[in-house]
Amino acid sequence: MNFLKVYQKCFLRMSCRGEHLLHNRFQHTGLHSKQEKAMESYRLETSSAKNMMDIGTRQIYSEEHDIFRKTVRRFFEEEVMPHHKEWEKAGQVSREVWEKAGEFGLLGVYTPEEHGGLGGDLLSAAVVWEEQMYSNCSGPGFSLHSDIVMPYISHYGSDAQIEKFIPPMAAGKCIGAIAMTEPGAGSDLQGVRTYAKKDGSDWILNGNKVFITNGWMSDLVIVVAVTNREARTAAHGISLFLVENGMQGFQKGRKLEKIGLKAQDTAELFFEDVRLPADALLGEANRGFYYLMNELPQERLLIAVMALASCEFMFEETRNYVMQRKAFGKTISHLQTVQHKLAELKTDICVGRAFIDSCLQLHTLKRLDSCTASMAKYWASELQGKVATQCLQLHGGWGYMWEYPIAKAFVDSRVQPIYGGTNEIMKELIARTIVGQK
Repeated sequence: MNFLKVYQKCFLRMSCRGEHLLHNRFQHTGLHSKQEKAMESYRLETSSAKNMMDIGTRQIYSEEHDIFRKTVRRFFEEEVMPHHKEWEKAGQVSREVWEKAGEFGLLGVYTPEEHGGLGGDLLSAAVVWEEQMYSNCSGPGFSLHSDIVMPYISHYGSDAQIEKFIPPMAAGKCIGAIAMTEPGAGSDLQGVRTYAKKDGSDWILNGNKVFITNGWMSDLVIVVAVTNREARTAAHGISLFLVENGMQGFQKGRKLEKIGLKAQDTAELFFEDVRLPADALLGEANRGFYYLMNELPQERLLIAVMALASCEFMFEETRNYVMQRKAFGKTISHLQTVQHKLAELKTDICVGRAFIDSCLQLHTLKRLDSCTASMAKYWASELQGKVATQCLQLHGGWGYMWEYPIAKAFVDSRVQPIYGGTNEIMKELIARTIVGQK
């Protein structure tokens, strides 16, 4: 382990202690000490900061997070941004960038150290999510790998599964994916048709999946499959399996050509009589739907955090553009129409930031429920689409050119209301808590 990684582990553990202090502060009902007030007051919120992406802002973060953010920002500036156009043409990033991310300590940040992860807090993981969006480079599927796939193994895997997969995943040598979506089953997980049947102590897996992020490059895929067709409901008959690249009968289809996320490998996966040993089952048989419901709030929070960070990036990119672009003999930032639009956008983003940061705090305290996570995902992704559209409009014709960052941010934003459960499903989940029986 290199010096950088050891250094990061030290301050990530400090961040965990900071999380404990945050919890105590939430429980504290008396007046803060003068020292506490002084420490809190110097961190500006994004509404007051000169730039929404400034390091050292937002009270949910600490100085240790700032140090980590500098490392992460440097990684994306030096190791990702110079290569992203090349990866967009290839439809995937390089394996080298995955291993470099592992060397920098950017993978498995929130996974416990005793399992082979970095042992950092949730907010440190969120720093990685945000900095990727601030770089406007959507290619590397780090967040899905680290904070959607790895938690399933860490939370439900056996000691042997954790020992086998987590350390190489944290090192970027084993790329993870999760296969839920099928051609006929997207947001409705109870419509899954992929089937695994018992054969002695083994399982035989058949079916296919689509729209799988990291699918083409994956070394390990968590596959959602039906294992009990006679269950009283579909939810009671679903299991999760760990399927490794190279297993006989496991085939990867073409890399799917998308309107956005062009450097992110997205693939179809096919399973034809794939024989899985008993230890490929993740957790208990027929408990998969329960595991999925437990983990989906973090996935939806992740999407919301990245959506809000993208909004901040697009706003700052547009602010810079309108202050340089001239029309009618002066920069267009002098036009009242433009000024008012920027005022509207910044207000919307800052209101969203307050809610998303509140959700991050709740999840840090293990108090983020499914309804609130659904609200965050729905609202932030809708806002991302709105900001993308209006910021592109402020760029005029140049905003439609691929060479301008806003164009890429615009097409990348469109998938956000779709994956992680469509926003229509999010509204359904929220509505159940409003009109459902208590």
